[in-house]
Amino acid sequence: MRAVVQRVSRARVVVEGRTTGQIASGLLVLLGVARGDTAEQAAYLAEKIAHLRIFDDEQGKMNRSLLEAGGAALVVSQFTLYGDARGQRRPSFIQAAPPEEAARLYEEFVTCLQALGVRVETGVFQARMTVELTNDGPVTILLDSEKLF
Repeated sequence: MRAVVQRVSRARVVVEGRTTGQIASGLLVLLGVARGDTAEQAAYLAEKIAHLRIFDDEQGKMNRSLLEAGGAALVVSQFTLYGDARGQRRPSFIQAAPPEEAARLYEEFVTCLQALGVRVETGVFQARMTVELTNDGPVTILLDSEKLF
């Protein structure tokens, strides 16, 4: 499971002209699910993101978590995080989980974040979405449940 985590001052997802998820201060999480990922990996990544210290404290240092900052998360499924373009110009998505498996683990990740006390908004799984955000910092972190980076 992979995530691109962006600290934002605002973010929203629009599907067919309708806003499906919107947050003010918090994190935009683009989430990719790989073949063979597990519920344990979803829980690990949710815990990591909820406690990632990338929000400013009173001294302006990145020392507070999403939970401590009182922010929300906008979680958007993005299978293209498993795109592999090393050998060709058109990416291969063979590492991405099939839709049924990905949907289940995407929902598991959202549930885990909520169980930790994070207010979560979402996009629409498998929909063509427009994501709008204002990156705060900018701060962007890459996470992988296999700890590849």
